[in-house]
Amino acid sequence: MNNAANQKDSSSSQLRVMDKVAVITGAGSGIGRATALRLAQQGAKIVLLDLIHNRTEEVEQEIKELGGESFFIDTDVANAERMQEAIQAAAKHFGRIDIVFANAGINGTLAPIEDLSPESWDETLTTNLKGTFLTVKYAIPHMKKSGGSIIITSSINGNRDFSGAGMAAYSSSKSGQVAFAKMAALELARYKIRVNAICPGAIQTNIGENTHRTPQVDKITIPVNYPEGSQPLEHGPGQPEQVADLVLFLASQESSHISGTEIYIDGAETLL
Repeated sequence: MNNAANQKDSSSSQLRVMDKVAVITGAGSGIGRATALRLAQQGAKIVLLDLIHNRTEEVEQEIKELGGESFFIDTDVANAERMQEAIQAAAKHFGRIDIVFANAGINGTLAPIEDLSPESWDETLTTNLKGTFLTVKYAIPHMKKSGGSIIITSSINGNRDFSGAGMAAYSSSKSGQVAFAKMAALELARYKIRVNAICPGAIQTNIGENTHRTPQVDKITIPVNYPEGSQPLEHGPGQPEQVADLVLFLASQESSHISGTEIYIDGAETLL
């Protein structure tokens, strides 16, 4: 066994998602990237869905060094035709789908409601909420026979925190994802498909690259002051790897009786 393979647990029987096939959207960076590596480390075969291949090349190489397998598909989660083709290609390549991590999303345009354009509203809702719907919709036929786990990346925003100035569209999309997860959990329970949503707080990722804050946000900002930092548990944002550990738990049999639940991972940030 080579050194890369030795980075896995010493016995394959101990791997928590051994030989499971995991489809991850937004897999090239942030939480998606960290989760792809974590699941691969625990024995899963990874399907990397992202808009830009060069974002996933490093992930693919790291998975290879771990002794794992991955397959990249260029797609846009908001495009129904491309998503259907991507999910079909994933199932064909590995023969099955066991885990779906609907993670891709954007912050979109931050603006007061009166200044937010309908086009900006549509862009955020389409990417975040419709993208989640399409990912789940097209994966279901491939999961019905053997069951599995669907995990959706929602947010504290729109579910437990409503202080994000100018984030009406984003928060609405994130609230909608939790409602969708609950509906899907009941509908898919008969097929032994579990559906849960994770709600991260501040996590150190590159999502800021697709955040467009307008100057008008200043007029609706409500000052909030913390004694130190913004997270009581640790003074600073969480890390993608911490979220990846939660996704691994929800993807594994360790969470076999958990479905239709939103789980907050924010260092107690939203309890202040």
